Amino acid sequence: MVRVPRVVIAAAASGHGKTTVATGLLAALTARGMTAAGFKVGPDYIDPTYHSLACGRPGRNLDPSLVGEDLVAPLFAHGAAGAQVAVVEGVMGLYDGRSREGEFGSTAHVARLLDAPVVFVVDATGQGRSVAALLHGFRSFGAVRLAGVVLNRVGSDRHEEILREACEEVGTPVLGVLRRAGAVAVPSRHLGLVPAAERSGAAVDAVAAMGALVEDGVDLGEVLAVAHSAPPLAVTPWSAADAVRAGAEETGSGQAAARDEAAGDRPVIAVAGGPAFTFGYAEQAELLRAAGAEVVHVDPLRAEALPRGTAGLVVGGGFPEVYGDELAANKPLRDAVRDLAAAGAPVAAECAGLLWLARSLDGREMCGVLDAEAVMTERLTLGYRDAVAVSGSVLADPGTRVTGHEFHRTAVTPAAGPSPAWAWRGQPAEGFVQGGVHASYLHLHWAGQPGFARRMVRAACA
Repeated sequence: MVRVPRVVIAAAASGHGKTTVATGLLAALTARGMTAAGFKVGPDYIDPTYHSLACGRPGRNLDPSLVGEDLVAPLFAHGAAGAQVAVVEGVMGLYDGRSREGEFGSTAHVARLLDAPVVFVVDATGQGRSVAALLHGFRSFGAVRLAGVVLNRVGSDRHEEILREACEEVGTPVLGVLRRAGAVAVPSRHLGLVPAAERSGAAVDAVAAMGALVEDGVDLGEVLAVAHSAPPLAVTPWSAADAVRAGAEETGSGQAAARDEAAGDRPVIAVAGGPAFTFGYAEQAELLRAAGAEVVHVDPLRAEALPRGTAGLVVGGGFPEVYGDELAANKPLRDAVRDLAAAGAPVAAECAGLLWLARSLDGREMCGVLDAEAVMTERLTLGYRDAVAVSGSVLADPGTRVTGHEFHRTAVTPAAGPSPAWAWRGQPAEGFVQGGVHASYLHLHWAGQPGFARRMVRAACA
């Protein structure tokens, strides 16, 4: 049994203040000396960067679509290990899931999988007693426990009084009231909020402002009481080592894996990071280490060489289009990446990584590993994809089925190489498999496919 006090922060829609409340709670509770853990429902990479700043430990994602229902609670228990309280920030509206599957993957779905109470954030701008109807509707619609409400963007004392009376009418406790505050605003651009890693001191200040706002306006004692009302979870925490071991046994590579470990081989796998490549799930590096790799992070904006002994490279998502000039100027590293790929080393690239490996991005020279050109567009490509591997690669055998997520405003020409990476319903094949390189727009959560890490490490040992 796993005993972690926990609360899910939800709202009627995006933009109502979930990130402010969740991040502010993490910051305020941490400032009080508590060990807090932050989570985000869905595939979003950016909000967890603010959670991490607020509580000093990795922000993690809980996404049934990417990893399956059965892994949500184990991944939560793993990420919350040692924490005194966990705060789970929802996605979109409380009941908004995958469009064709109703509520699947929604905040409500994850709250049920975690048996966690929900604190509902209401943007009170422009409404008074109508908030009672809103709360009544959300309380009666589904099967989650709506334990209280935080009223956000309240304009005045009189406004607060009206709202409190409305909440009392429908028996919903008011856990906090937040006044309108510009200091907590986080700037956005073409793919949403600007990641914390890009804002440096400004992000620290924004998180501190969120913490102060919540400390002043939310009854933290009541929120903790709600969190402590969550029952113990009958679940075994996820383990990267167990996941890799199970994956090796399923594929029949267990004996070979044991021989690798006995030989003491720990190939160096570099993982791109820094402001240009901020999109990644913490479990990926944990799986690579469990599979036997030495994981070393590299910032392509600053490092002029790959880490010593690099035998493999992972490049996740991010915003290379924002840092195109700096990436283009770093010719020594671009050459090193091209040489690594030419030598047949395993290279796994997602979205931003795909753009960096291309010949150019908006006319600026990139690594040239792939014979492709990338450009920014006006069109947002967004959504889950149930994909199948078209070509055998360092990550997957042909026919391997995965669920991933696309999120970009760029286009690559051609969209696929002679050996494409993935295909999904209604779309031509996309991505590139050449030698040890696997590059695609598709973001994947490796906890749902732990065999990827084992294959990557074995290829790096070859």
